[in-house]
Amino acid sequence: MKAYDVKKGNVVEHNNGVYQVRDIERSSPQGRGGNVRFRFVMYSVPGGNKTDASFDADDELKEVDLLRRQASFSYKDGEAFVFMDDEDFTPYTLDADVVGDAAGYITDGLSGCYVQVIDEQPVAVQLPQSVVLEVVETPPELKGGTATKRPKPARLSTGLEIQVPEYIGNGERVWVNTTTGEFGGRAD
Repeated sequence: MKAYDVKKGNVVEHNNGVYQVRDIERSSPQGRGGNVRFRFVMYSVPGGNKTDASFDADDELKEVDLLRRQASFSYKDGEAFVFMDDEDFTPYTLDADVVGDAAGYITDGLSGCYVQVIDEQPVAVQLPQSVVLEVVETPPELKGGTATKRPKPARLSTGLEIQVPEYIGNGERVWVNTTTGEFGGRAD
């Protein structure tokens, strides 16, 4: 496919690696004879290493067939995470280094995940936009502090640490954005 046909989310081959395109910038120079250039922000599959690459509009890129299978987190097998396909119950095993920082958002029975598969091999996992996690440790609210709500650190059931508003206490369940790692509100 040509560079101008590439859309966000496409998976392409580049420099003997496989990359998923996450962001595209189009620049068209002013003046005569200017070629349109595309700058792609891509992440390697598997691994998730970020790379930037620029292409002319007519540059050829080889698209890789990537399957996205809806799955739920099943269990941890040592350091590996096992996801179960929601339709045909195929188990997909992903190593901890492939899951990376996403591990802090994965809880028992987490559904709404997508496992990315290339040539029958699971290579990456895509989490839902937000997940519900329990606060296990956070300092108590300061009474008579200030009128403004100051954030405070909170450790969640998965070991992840985020900033939460002062009124959140231990044992509460909160929504956490899996993209930004930010507090999204009370869950219950």
